[in-house]
Amino acid sequence: MNKEQFMRKAIELSIENIANGGGPFGAVIVKDGEIIATGVNRVTDSCDPTAHAEVCAIRNATKKLGTFNLSNCEIYTSCEPCPMCLGAIYWARLDKMYYANTKTDAMKIGFDDSFIYDELELKPSERKLQSETLLHEEALKAFEVWTKNTEKVEY
Repeated sequence: MNKEQFMRKAIELSIENIANGGGPFGAVIVKDGEIIATGVNRVTDSCDPTAHAEVCAIRNATKKLGTFNLSNCEIYTSCEPCPMCLGAIYWARLDKMYYANTKTDAMKIGFDDSFIYDELELKPSERKLQSETLLHEEALKAFEVWTKNTEKVEY
């Protein structure tokens, strides 16, 4: 298969998912020219706000490969990822991302993530989500233990 065929599969998944009660998003992860995992948006039926197509595809790929590191893999997603999914793609270390619809296209049908991008630019004290630092000194102990752990698996 070629790049266009992989993207067509992601688009096909996004359309099929609507009929199955999900959102219009699909993703495939490819390694060595073969699809190793797919994902679709299952936020509402799973009651999981993180069940976006890209995150589901990443979860399926890491489970199949038995690793959290998806180097040497590419993701094809039917829409430009939201901030959460983009972060997950970076954390999974995918080599390349292809997308079809843009975040502007998504915004036009009611999937507007611009407020999150805007919030990330603000200081925590200026964000709409109220937050405060609590028990900072106590929490540092976990970081000290991690730093000294000679058997940790870094990621």
